Amino acid sequence: MANKEALRELQNRLAARMQAVRTEQPGQSWLAVDCAGQGVLFPLQQAGEIFDLAAVVPVPHTHSWMMGVSNLRGGLYAVVDLAGFLGLRTHAPEGAAREQGRLVALNAALGMNCALLVDRLDGLRHAADMVRDDGDSSQRPSFAAHRWADARGKVWQEIGLAELAGQQQFLGIAG
Repeated sequence: MANKEALRELQNRLAARMQAVRTEQPGQSWLAVDCAGQGVLFPLQQAGEIFDLAAVVPVPHTHSWMMGVSNLRGGLYAVVDLAGFLGLRTHAPEGAAREQGRLVALNAALGMNCALLVDRLDGLRHAADMVRDDGDSSQRPSFAAHRWADARGKVWQEIGLAELAGQQQFLGIAG
């Protein structure tokens, strides 16, 4: 019970910080998440609400990364395992890993009722605290924007959610 309360408190703090950053912080800011050990950055203006992993109803004849649909605050959302879609794992998380998982909805402005399953929330990141580390970008898909390194040297991949939502591979859920 205490864990759930602590997680709710973390989510409330993150939501408050996201709102403050949207209105006060000039420059680029991201919601940082973990997907199968890979650090991923979502632009704040493209990320929506964060949800606990709710009941997901499987949809037959879809790719393994398309987990199914879920009712999130009265809306029907497609739930995509982001690590599965990116090829970072072959099956959805189970047990304790699933309990830590969160759903990050795409911003309503993107016009798609979709939530991405991430393994863990990792706070907010700001461009002022990061160094761009693009390396060889020729092998990355168009939705994989820049790579960034933080002060500890951890590399983060920025994912443009608007670009992801427009990708034919992402839209083609039939397996």
